[in-house]
This record gives sequence, C-alpha cells and structure tokens, in this order.
Amino acid sequence: MGKWEMVRLGDVCEVVSGTTPSTSKPELWDGDVKWIAPAEINEDSYFIYDTVKHISEKAGLKTMPAGTVLLSSRAPIGKVAIAGSEMCCNQGFKNLVCSEKIYNRYLYRFLKNKTEYLNSLGRGATFKEISKPIVAQIEIPLPPLEVQRQIADVLDRASALIEKRKAQIDKLDLLVKSQFIEMFGDPVTNPKGWDVVALKTVCDVRDGTHDSPKYISEGFPLLTSKNFTKGYADFEDANYITEKDFQAINQRSKVDYGDIVMPMIGTIGSPVIVDTDRPFAIKNVALIKFNNSRIINVYLQALLSSYFLEYAIRQNNRGGTQKFIALGDIRRLSIPLPPISMQEDFIVFVHQVETQKSLLQQSLTKLELNYKSLMQKCFRGEIF
Repeated sequence: MGKWEMVRLGDVCEVVSGTTPSTSKPELWDGDVKWIAPAEINEDSYFIYDTVKHISEKAGLKTMPAGTVLLSSRAPIGKVAIAGSEMCCNQGFKNLVCSEKIYNRYLYRFLKNKTEYLNSLGRGATFKEISKPIVAQIEIPLPPLEVQRQIADVLDRASALIEKRKAQIDKLDLLVKSQFIEMFGDPVTNPKGWDVVALKTVCDVRDGTHDSPKYISEGFPLLTSKNFTKGYADFEDANYITEKDFQAINQRSKVDYGDIVMPMIGTIGSPVIVDTDRPFAIKNVALIKFNNSRIINVYLQALLSSYFLEYAIRQNNRGGTQKFIALGDIRRLSIPLPPISMQEDFIVFVHQVETQKSLLQQSLTKLELNYKSLMQKCFRGEIF
C-alpha cells in the first residue's frame, strides 16, 4: 500500500518551544489565549480543548494551531496529547506542528510508545530535558497518509477497549464505596449511631522503621509508601536490606497475612490488606494487626479508604506543607464499629465484587498486551 520511509521529525514537523509570560505583570494574564503546562497532561490525555490558565494577547506569544502534537520535554519527559484548539504553551514543551506529510493522530500514537526512548535522550545535570534539535532529529517510520490514518484508527479502537475496561473496574470500586455508605452510613457523622471506639482498643497499631538501613543488591525487601500505590504489596521496585536489619525491624513491626499497611507520610491513606506470605519489612508506613473479634480487616480498609481518614488528617495534620499523620493519631482514631454480623455481610458483598473485578483485570491485562503487540506490528509495517 505504498512505500514506507524513515524520516526525521524536523523534516515533517515544525518543532515549537514555549515560554511563560512574566508573572510580575498581571496584565499579561487572565486573557482569552489558552496556555498549557505539562502538568495538565496525564496518561489518558488525547485531545485537549481548554487549559487551566489563560494569558492575554499582550503577552505576544505565537499560538500553535489546533492539531499540534503536544510533547513535554522536561519534568517529566514524554507526556503526549493533541491540541484540540489553538493555544500557547510554557517552556516545558517541544511541540510538533504537523505538515501535510504526517497525520497528527499517527504521530501521537507513535510518541505514546516512546516514553522510555524519549527519556534516554534527555540531557542536563539538575533535571533532564530534551532540546529542540534533539526532537527534530528523532526518526519515525512514515507510510503513506492513508496508511497512517488506518493505523491511527486501529490503535484508537484498541485503546478505547482498554479505557472501557478500566472504567468498568473503576465503577466496581465506586460500587463498594456506595454499598459501605448504604450499610453503615456516613462514617464521620455516624447517623446510625454505631458504637465509637478508639482504633487502638480493637487493633494493634504500629509503624515501620524510620531509620534508613543500608540497601544491598539482594536480601529482604523493605517496602515504603511507593510500594503500595497499586492496591497491593508491589515488590517490583523494592529496595533490599540485610537479614540482620530485617530481623531488627520485624521485632517492632512484623507484617503478617491479613494485616493492613497504610502510608503515613506524603501520600497518606490507600490502606492495603496484605495478601502475600512473602516476608518483607516496612518503612514510614502504619501497620494495623487484627486480634479482636469485634472488627474485620475488610471493613476497616473500606473505612480508611473513605473520606473519614481525610477528615481525620485535616484535624490532626502536623506535617506543615507535607501531609503527615502520627502513629498516636492513628491509634486514637475514633471509628464507628457496627455489629460484626453486618461487617461479615459487607465482606460477602466485597468478595463478590472482587471476583468480578479480578475477571475484568485479567481481561484488561490481556487487552494491554494485545495493544502493545498490535502497536509494534503497526509501526513495523507488518499489518498495512
């Protein structure tokens, strides 16, 4: 279906850098000109039609046309979107105004697959950045326009299936939260009048080490807040410590199956029920152990995942600009404690939802693998 060739982006696009108008001149801001910063682009961004901030025409910045492929060039490198309308950008971009030779949605899909490569091109001591000349030299396989459109359409449809599956999973999470409120009421106002007790009276509440043991290449995992952001104990980027340090930490905070682990500093909350027997130690996270027949871990996890904890943090926040909740404050949390029979009914519901969620998650994993394979074949010219 026509000849493919390797071209440089600078040969098929105009590379556009941005700038920030002086913040000391209010007359340059709050006008009608859209002005975008990298923080406004996330993993799911595609077309962006409006921006958080606007500037005045007095700023004198050249606008990029609708259809421009937005590419963040620092902090971080590799965020991608398409301008759905005319706009300007700050200096954290090296954007691509496409010529008639390249289809913007094709370029978007190509760059979405190149985050690691783009980061490898970064230069700089304080923070990495890709320069305008570097972006212009990036090579891309370029088929005829009709094939570019077909590839973009195929990848768009495959991506839409992935987003649909993610949305279904998110709805199940909302369903659990909705059922919690339906059964137990607002956990802050406690309209159903459940007994209220200090968390420390029904759970053993501890925390991990606050020291910084020496890391080694192989040993026992030491998990911190970053290792619990996915909703489970993630060992992929774990640091490792010696057996001696591991045993010393475990004298204070041994983690067992069924415990709850919850970050205490920076990113607070997101409690995780430990569902692995693999031994690991913890740092700067709370550890909640269950030794009382009046409370079940699934109920407490749902409670601490609700805005109840955010409310408590606002009442007890001692971290200044950094969010922080002290171990003593966690122990003193006044939690509503419904009858154990109701907690058990809630667990049955949660397990049913988790079964559905697991099936959807398996489907999502398969869709994502298929998408990666499809994308590689598309850009290698193996399909069209």
